[in-house]
Amino acid sequence: MSTSARPARSAALARFASPLALVALIWAIQILDAVLPGSFTGFGLRSWDLGSLQGIVLGPLLHSGWAHLIGNTLPLLVLGCLIAIEGAGRFWMVTAVSAVVGGIGTWLFNAPGTLTVGASVLVFGYFAYVIVRVFSPRPIAHRIAYALIALIVLVLYGGSMLAGIVGVGPGVSWQAHLFGAIGGGMAALAGARRPRGQEARGA
Repeated sequence: MSTSARPARSAALARFASPLALVALIWAIQILDAVLPGSFTGFGLRSWDLGSLQGIVLGPLLHSGWAHLIGNTLPLLVLGCLIAIEGAGRFWMVTAVSAVVGGIGTWLFNAPGTLTVGASVLVFGYFAYVIVRVFSPRPIAHRIAYALIALIVLVLYGGSMLAGIVGVGPGVSWQAHLFGAIGGGMAALAGARRPRGQEARGA
């Protein structure tokens, strides 16, 4: 391997540090929750309770059990890495917008007193971002690449994502899924870059 290729490869691998760090943090919290007395889930988002608004930030980091966490881990990591290809800043922006929009929507539209935890709000946000960014104004080569990625993501996760909104069972918050997806779509539109050479025009 040439000397010049090594920094480029290191920079490419470093892009995935952010989703890996987020998943590691979520697992560390679950391990601590399992060994320490009490439960961290009380710090989740309780709808219509002004005292639980910290759950907008903390809720996605908490899970009701190992099965819940394991079910979220792979799609969170895969979709998160697809976003992190665009850079750490883009990844954290999408994460923040998905969490905030998803959290506010869940807080408003879930039944009063319902406690919601889990990273699925981020999973649905990441999924929507990957799909919606195909339609943002970008160079044609980028749009083709994003379209291919989006098609693969749709094949892998499209059915489960739809079922997570319209076919959820008891104890699952379709509100978190729906509004997390709305947040991810908003992040894709807000983060769209103008194609090179296109100048902003005043109204």
